[in-house]
Amino acid sequence: MQVVSKDFKYQSLEHYLIDMINSGRFHVGEKLPSLRDVSQKMHVSLATVTHAYMELEKKGVIEARPRSGYYVRQKVAPLPIPDSPEHDVQMGKLSRTQLIQTVLGIVGEKGMLPFGCICADSSLLPHKALARIMNSVLRTYGQDVMGYESIQGNSLLRKQVGWRMQEHGCKVTGNDVLVTFGAMEALYLALRSTTRPGDNVVIQSPTYFCFLQLLENLGLRAIEVASCPTNGISPRDLDRAFSRFDIAACILAPNFNNPDGALIPDTVKQEIVTLCESYKVPLIEDDVSGDLYCDADGRPRPLKSFDSKGNVIHCSSFSKTISPGFRVGYMIPGKKMNKALEIKATTNVSCSTPTQLAIGKYLEEGLYDRHLRKLRTSICNQRTMMQQYLPEYFPEGTRATQPKGGGVLWVELPKNVDGTKLFFDVKKHNISIAPGAIFSTSESFSNFIRLSCVGFWNDAMRSGLETIGRLANEQVEQKP
Repeated sequence: MQVVSKDFKYQSLEHYLIDMINSGRFHVGEKLPSLRDVSQKMHVSLATVTHAYMELEKKGVIEARPRSGYYVRQKVAPLPIPDSPEHDVQMGKLSRTQLIQTVLGIVGEKGMLPFGCICADSSLLPHKALARIMNSVLRTYGQDVMGYESIQGNSLLRKQVGWRMQEHGCKVTGNDVLVTFGAMEALYLALRSTTRPGDNVVIQSPTYFCFLQLLENLGLRAIEVASCPTNGISPRDLDRAFSRFDIAACILAPNFNNPDGALIPDTVKQEIVTLCESYKVPLIEDDVSGDLYCDADGRPRPLKSFDSKGNVIHCSSFSKTISPGFRVGYMIPGKKMNKALEIKATTNVSCSTPTQLAIGKYLEEGLYDRHLRKLRTSICNQRTMMQQYLPEYFPEGTRATQPKGGGVLWVELPKNVDGTKLFFDVKKHNISIAPGAIFSTSESFSNFIRLSCVGFWNDAMRSGLETIGRLANEQVEQKP
């Protein structure tokens, strides 16, 4: 056994043992080393080992047998993956505003079990490092941080973002980056730069519900193209949409689409970029979950990495990884840079100087990748636990995705379960989920729900998942 860093304590040991079990080092039914043996070999205290074993037992990974020790527990077979929607390419009616507002109203509400919000638990975010850096920024730059930042954004932050994008295969620099208030403003600027009211915009189905609300607010019409939970959107279906409708823009989330977690293969990404170029359709990319991969192959490439003509508008943020409260996002508008700057200047002039500098310094110090490794491990571990308990708690016939990254599970319940009713039922128990109906303009997902993985697991989360399953079962029993 290798030595575990003292910085992680019982959590590091817990993650290490899970990796050993998942890799086959310890098999189902096999006895684990004694607490004392692990303590001596890993150079940690007996209390640390006991804590790690107790946490693994709570999560159902191992089980204690009286007077015998701890053993690897039998894993429950994963649920089948939901079927792809069968609807044809279609123009949707945007009318989910009230339900969306109700769902968004729970975001940030204290005391709610957070299965409905895609936001890492605050305990997993680098608040100590950011506090130190923010204090340093205020001391070092003094009055300079009190004024307006440039419209395009802080040069240090843009340079750091440009370098990271180069690591992902994109031929860009900091001069190509425009800083925004989160990814939603980036998407707003992208749509304002490429469309006019009444235009048609292609989106995945299902898609993030705020995209639908944004389209409605801008007077745009959604053309839905089905997304497969494993491979995402098909170039063939995209081609059909371009042939049948006059399309002004296309919005895709190629890396771990919200809510179905779909990952478009790199070869297909190249084909999609080429297809959009051939039709002269601007391709708007939402890549907020790209850094939250769990697959050993590493970070998936963004669509922007296949773009040679500036037709892809890349949008992302640090809200899902560093701090949602800082509201630091960015976009790479390509050939729409001048138009995006014009709209940005007349919308909010510029973004906050201190937060831009703090994120820029955080990246410059090389802290981001180390933080991401911890965050990804925590989110992946929680998703694994949820996948193990879903077959036990949820109705027979339930299906669930098995994404390779991101922070959500897309769950298909039996046909006679109403996901919207379930949303209101679990809300009474101080549990948040997202009903499937808000992720499409069609009625294809009324029996779906989205469950978020915020990166921690305890008895309260397990009990909450059990409550969701129980209330879903009650619907099954009440309806013929």
